[in-house]
Amino acid sequence: MQKLSLVLITRNAAGQLAACLDSARGLADEIVLLDSGSDDGTLALAERYGARIASQPFLGFGPQKRAAVALAQYDWVLCLDADERLTPELAASIRAALADPQHAAYRFARRNRFFGRYLGHGEAYPDWCLRLFDRRRAGWSADAVHEKVEVREGGTGSLAGDLLHDSAESLASYLTKQNRYTDLQAEALFAAGRRAGIGKMALSPLTRFIRFYFVRRGFLDGAGGFAHILIGSFFAFVKYAKLAERWQRHDSERT
Repeated sequence: MQKLSLVLITRNAAGQLAACLDSARGLADEIVLLDSGSDDGTLALAERYGARIASQPFLGFGPQKRAAVALAQYDWVLCLDADERLTPELAASIRAALADPQHAAYRFARRNRFFGRYLGHGEAYPDWCLRLFDRRRAGWSADAVHEKVEVREGGTGSLAGDLLHDSAESLASYLTKQNRYTDLQAEALFAAGRRAGIGKMALSPLTRFIRFYFVRRGFLDGAGGFAHILIGSFFAFVKYAKLAERWQRHDSERT
């Protein structure tokens, strides 16, 4: 059986962290938590679960998760967010994979809660997440937002069971978070030299909505599915509009 480190990054997650850690009870050999300024009892709660805690300013999601993984004692790591939890089926699948690893990394489906229910279609499910990996052969990308695990060798397997994403945020806070994400995305695209014109701003949200609402049957999730996909499509427009604005400022400063 491979030893396992459960790794999390947190900031003010006291209302959600206990359910996350309870879902992994008996699975991980250690809990590693990298915090970025919590003042709501997150650290005291983590201490009660025996977590090893470190703190540093937030560097962006990819760099922060890289730093957290580097703190782990064991090479096999399971990276979770505080508002996620393992179903018993997924925990059993992880345990079986660690008993005889056939791949360097494993992905599993995430089921997102929105408008008070778990969605089952569209972009909300199956929202495949690669979170279990051998850090000697895989690791987090350096992306500030929409970070991902990159597997260098050993391949990727899939596990049965769902990861439940049970965010307790209100719609207002969800919109605020998406607005912050698009700031990071637009800045990353600008740094890479990417531009966005009217065509990109118009077609990106339209194709996104068609893909997730019709092709992937998001309409089956009712009002929640419609709102989830429409908001995602709107912020696809916002991302490219912010990128265009960033280039406009840059070009005007040079003239």
